Amino acid sequence: MNNFSNDLFKRGVNYPDLYKKVYGCFPSNWLVGHVIKVRTGHAANKKIRADAASGGVITQTLIYLLENNLVDAVVIAKQGIPSPELASPVIATTREEILSGAGSVYVPVAMLEILDDLDPNKKYAITCLPEESAILRAMQQNGISSALQIKYVLGPYTGTALNPEAIRCYLQSKKIREDDPITSLKWRAGDWPGYLEVKTKSGKIIRTPKVYYNFLIPFFITQNSLTSMDFANEFADLSVGDAWSPIFETLGGGHSVVVTRNKEMESIIEDMCNRGLLELKVEDVLKATDMHGHMLDFKKRGGWIRNNWRRAFGKSSPDYGYRPKKIPVSRYFVEIIISLIFMVGRLKLSRWLVTKIPESIIGPIFNFLRLNWKKLSRPTKRKGLSNFEIKVNPK
Repeated sequence: MNNFSNDLFKRGVNYPDLYKKVYGCFPSNWLVGHVIKVRTGHAANKKIRADAASGGVITQTLIYLLENNLVDAVVIAKQGIPSPELASPVIATTREEILSGAGSVYVPVAMLEILDDLDPNKKYAITCLPEESAILRAMQQNGISSALQIKYVLGPYTGTALNPEAIRCYLQSKKIREDDPITSLKWRAGDWPGYLEVKTKSGKIIRTPKVYYNFLIPFFITQNSLTSMDFANEFADLSVGDAWSPIFETLGGGHSVVVTRNKEMESIIEDMCNRGLLELKVEDVLKATDMHGHMLDFKKRGGWIRNNWRRAFGKSSPDYGYRPKKIPVSRYFVEIIISLIFMVGRLKLSRWLVTKIPESIIGPIFNFLRLNWKKLSRPTKRKGLSNFEIKVNPK
């Protein structure tokens, strides 16, 4: 990143200001941002749908943009570079290269670092996490030439990312020795919602269902996951997330919530549907929002509370230029519990202890506790969320 983007990453993008510059107005729904249309569905191609993240919509759209000469190349995050447990941004110029990078990545990737390597005579599409999409838009608004080469921004809904150390902890819980290095890692292999798959030099293959390896989150969640207030990738042209609802979970196969944020991207998605590349149906915004109520609350209200507490204790924390207009008192008590869990999880002793418990035990236990915590906290976390409003911070 250059100095401009580094500064924004630390102090935060002013969302109200950026909304006025990019869209000319504030969003009607501050939970999900500016919306042209919301759909649910998936890529029509079965292999793309199976191999890519969240129904394959982003992967299929990138291929469409490239093959219809709307861009010269695309920038994607690829797992395995420079090592199996890490990921890096790469430039893809063919369908095959896009497909080779398909799939979820749950470790931090500095996507904007690649901007300086772009050909100044070409136009690109890029996949970004929410905070990077906002920073990129701010860079474009400030006329930074490398950022202006990005014609389309596509991004996933993003809840939590893990520090790479999580993989070593996971392997220790599976009794994999350090002298048996990883040769391959996939965060969501197999049928949706997928499983973590790790292959080692000795030929061992370890697989764990996604709902079980989530036990790593309290111990290795990134600081940015806790401070970001953007879940729905509000400044991407196209935002896509898992459709977490009983209906779609029963159907299986991977379904996405798909949000278009400007007329040009809406036209592209319509054309892809007409060509049979995507199988989507229009959804009500509030219905789609309800699928992610837990994480929207975690970001919009929980994120603000955590940032405010950090500043109160003299720690640096990003300021996004707004705050929730109203937060129930009970929500603060819920946040105390959440924050204590993460504080204890970060302790060296906690991380050491979790390596001593077999994943086959801690995974199911954590999933049981997680599901019951969601049920218990749901009334508090959903209270007032349907009519969520914000207050712009004074400058």
